[in-house]
Amino acid sequence: MINRTIVRTKVLQTLFAYYQSEGKTPHTAHKELLKNFSNTYSLYIALLAFANELTAYAEQQIEEAEQRAKITHNTYIPNRRFVNNKVAEQLFQNRQLRHFIEEQHIHWEMGQNAITAVYRQLIETNVYKAYMSAEQVSYEDEKRIWKKVYSEIMPNNEDVASALEEMEIEQDAANWTVDLDVILSFVAKTIRRFNEDSDANTPLLNMFDTEDELHFGEKLLEEAIAHREEYMLLIKDHLKNWDADRVAYMDTLLLQLALTEIIQFPDIALEVSMNEYIELSKEYSSEKSYIFINGILNEILQELRKENKIFKQIRTK
Repeated sequence: MINRTIVRTKVLQTLFAYYQSEGKTPHTAHKELLKNFSNTYSLYIALLAFANELTAYAEQQIEEAEQRAKITHNTYIPNRRFVNNKVAEQLFQNRQLRHFIEEQHIHWEMGQNAITAVYRQLIETNVYKAYMSAEQVSYEDEKRIWKKVYSEIMPNNEDVASALEEMEIEQDAANWTVDLDVILSFVAKTIRRFNEDSDANTPLLNMFDTEDELHFGEKLLEEAIAHREEYMLLIKDHLKNWDADRVAYMDTLLLQLALTEIIQFPDIALEVSMNEYIELSKEYSSEKSYIFINGILNEILQELRKENKIFKQIRTK
């Protein structure tokens, strides 16, 4: 699940915290990076658990409607299609998911407003109305409901973001709201992998795509800290028309990390590294930082090539 794009993000976040705090050592930074990876996976688990929370809330709405019908002596015939959704049931029974929920004490008690908001938005959608009114539904129809929830309703939802902010404090985690949209895409991917025959032993996504991703992150952090002074001098030498003290701190950090990868990881194509850090700058820095970062990196790379300190070439199609 955690690919190199996410790894770079976690290393950037770890470096930012490392340089902002006094008394931290490379060893403590390494421990913090591993914790950041674990926090990311905890968010994945929490979002998968949301399916059960949402169906439980729907069941509660039915029970309350039944009680009101009894009091008013009205006839009420509940539609339990959503609360009996096959995909939600598979997630609820998944042993791996239940193990992580219990082990990490993940719950949505602080997120009732988010559950209510998502449910109210869901029941107003055409997808939900068609699903609930159809004579019969397929397993793909069951999946489609959750695609709507995870891919369209939960992203950019203020109530969900607020709930996650409270939950991450309780979990001693960080950056859950920052990572939300990316991890939601992995939740949707997980559900796409389920089928009608998926049982309680169906595997979830692993924390890392491969062990190489973990080792890449550890080395990237280690080399960035070890070569910081060298790369910062290199960056400052190329800020010809810029006041170094006024350049955004995040921009210099992105430049430092990009140089670390470009120089210390010869097997990674130059255009891959360039593109990744330009995209990171769009996410974590100011609106036009990517132009600045791209320009400074190109200047530094030209110098390094002339000095035969780097031999990477940009691949052409």
